[in-house]
Amino acid sequence: MLLDFEDIKNNKEINTYLQYADEVFASIGYKEHGLNHAIHTARRAGSILEQLGFDKRTQELAKVAGYMHDIGNVVSKKDHAQSGAIVALYILKQDYWKDEKYNSDIFEIFGAIGSHEDKNMQPPTEVAAAVVLGDKTDVHHERLRSEEQRLKDTHSKVIAACEQTEIEISRKRKEIILKLDINTNICSIMEYFEIFTSRTIFCRKACHVLDCEFGLYINGDKFL
Repeated sequence: MLLDFEDIKNNKEINTYLQYADEVFASIGYKEHGLNHAIHTARRAGSILEQLGFDKRTQELAKVAGYMHDIGNVVSKKDHAQSGAIVALYILKQDYWKDEKYNSDIFEIFGAIGSHEDKNMQPPTEVAAAVVLGDKTDVHHERLRSEEQRLKDTHSKVIAACEQTEIEISRKRKEIILKLDINTNICSIMEYFEIFTSRTIFCRKACHVLDCEFGLYINGDKFL
């Protein structure tokens, strides 16, 4: 059965979990991890696969996994990828595959959600790789909830400094490029790498799964 992303996006149970987790994050001053981030991750994951020529089924699975990837935050931020995979498996079997056996679609989504924070490993599938790229390239000042939040820690300062984020995909050159505009009055380039080096390496691993090279430009200068 091919899941429809629009059905998932409108699922009340899924949205309740995502919204509740984001409310908890808001109460502790953490950046937005709710419906906006879920939609961004889903659409970017699907778009990457579409532009690279993957079939519609694979695109939809990436969008579904991307939308649900942070659902485990309703349990705890710690190990939320693994708890999220279990929660997602329960919802999908209950609402969409109740009378069907486990199949490859379930495992694609299950694995993508469960591995999206495993930075020491290469993403296990192309769907998982697209979710990683959709998630880890969502670096933008609008995810902060207030002007004061940027002073909370270095991570928040880096997010505040990212004024524009763009991703370019070239199927012909087999290249995925992340372009960032960083306000160096808020955060230096070095501070960005101090916080996001592991994220950058993870994106490069994800690109390799998609048979692409990863490029990074900051303020017009090439770093990778």
